[in-house]
Amino acid sequence: MPALSTSGEAGVADQDGIFIGASADGQRQSLVLRRANRHGLIAGATGTGKTVTLQGIAEDFSRLGVPVFLADVKGDLSGIAMAGSPTAPTHAAFAQRARDIGETDWAYGDNPAIFWDLLGEQGHPIRTTVTEMGPLLLSQLLDLNEIQEGVLTVAFTLADKEGLLLLDLDDLGAMLGEISNRADELATTYGNVSKASVGAIQRALLQLRSQGGEHFFGEPALDIHDFMLTDEKGRGQISILAADKLMASPKLYATFLLWMLSELFETLPEVGDPDKPKLVFFFDEAHLLFDAAPPALLEKVEQVVRLIRSKGVGVYFITQNPVDVPDTVAGQLGNRVQHAIRAFTPKDQKAVQAAAQTFRANPGLDVAKAIIELKVGEALVSLLQDDGSPAPVERTLIKPPRSRVGPITPAERATLRELSPLGAKYDTPLNRESAAEKLAAKTQAAVAAAQAAPAASGRAPAAPAPSIFDKMVQSAARSASSSIGRQVANEVGRQIFGSGRNASGGLAGQLVRGVLGGLMRNL
Repeated sequence: MPALSTSGEAGVADQDGIFIGASADGQRQSLVLRRANRHGLIAGATGTGKTVTLQGIAEDFSRLGVPVFLADVKGDLSGIAMAGSPTAPTHAAFAQRARDIGETDWAYGDNPAIFWDLLGEQGHPIRTTVTEMGPLLLSQLLDLNEIQEGVLTVAFTLADKEGLLLLDLDDLGAMLGEISNRADELATTYGNVSKASVGAIQRALLQLRSQGGEHFFGEPALDIHDFMLTDEKGRGQISILAADKLMASPKLYATFLLWMLSELFETLPEVGDPDKPKLVFFFDEAHLLFDAAPPALLEKVEQVVRLIRSKGVGVYFITQNPVDVPDTVAGQLGNRVQHAIRAFTPKDQKAVQAAAQTFRANPGLDVAKAIIELKVGEALVSLLQDDGSPAPVERTLIKPPRSRVGPITPAERATLRELSPLGAKYDTPLNRESAAEKLAAKTQAAVAAAQAAPAASGRAPAAPAPSIFDKMVQSAARSASSSIGRQVANEVGRQIFGSGRNASGGLAGQLVRGVLGGLMRNL
């Protein structure tokens, strides 16, 4: 294949777009920047090259000044921060692939990266407040039913009305206790607030804490604009979320991703179709966003994906099977890269046929047959053209990335985190006065007032509540006339006067019955 020319920076720009790869006849496939916010899909079975494709596209967005967010589910995308190496096991294959597609000036290079982690272990913590999450997404995260969601909404509403900040899970727990204590008072305004529903929500919060969810709620809350930074060279910062441990809590992962999209939609201004995206998201393991999601949540996802395009944000889903993405969402994904699907079962074969029908037909290509024949690093590619229409699908050899394929070392990650411009802003948690503290102070004030009231009125303070021991004695006293009571009297008598005589028939019995009788009269 002859060398093919590029415009702009070598290996990146191609007619105002990002070079994806080339077909066997030398036809170039490029992602048009003006259409990159029309979203996309990268699909294919494990080991077919999805991660390498994602990495190459993401680093080229960065070189063109477009910030990128990507979720590192398997822990191997962190290498995008470092340049590749001629000693890497993939070097020979990548070098040959670059020659095959005409990339004669292909060379290794690094990218600016900022590491994030909801748990705060492998990157800057990402936090939001309970209030910013809102009752709808939080109900989905806690897997609440409709009635419990209504009770949670009452907690949010009352907190807002009474000026109580809901920042972390402690605040929400305290607020739930408050509405439970005031259930009768609130019933006339908000309807029934059952203690059973409150208890169910509290148990769900406990489960969320055990999954590490408490790290996600608090301050300083994320400023979504910190995902949209550039470095001193004008390259877009690549924000990498360490999601390998987060995958153990798929509901938290999915809710977090949807929350980010919602925040962007509510925060960013309308820009239509800019010359290049303001931000591009890559969501790996996309099926987690849709599995077992209720209709209301699916509707929310569809709405956000459809409308966020006008905010200049592109969303790219990465998944093993394109049918993992619901049709209502898949219809919004204009740029598609389909790696091989292994059709071993009837279900797989149906998936192949479904995937083939999503492309604009190419008379010279049997798409269904090609999907199962693709080699590693090959894909079927259909991208939006400058006029917004999809190009006919082409079998394409994907260009190799310039950064390292595989994870960075813990030492490299620590160094990059220390050099990050955002460490001082996010690494130290804050704990300002909020609902938990104010409600605790309110309770303490009420207790102090109750204790001070008898002294102020001149009345003697109320007798303390009987202890457990007192109650046991009273119970024994009530049983004095029964056979059990007589046995107690006998035992007490033996302890006092010795075991030689029966307490119920002698002086000891009379004394003990007299004592117990006195207790009975005083009850």
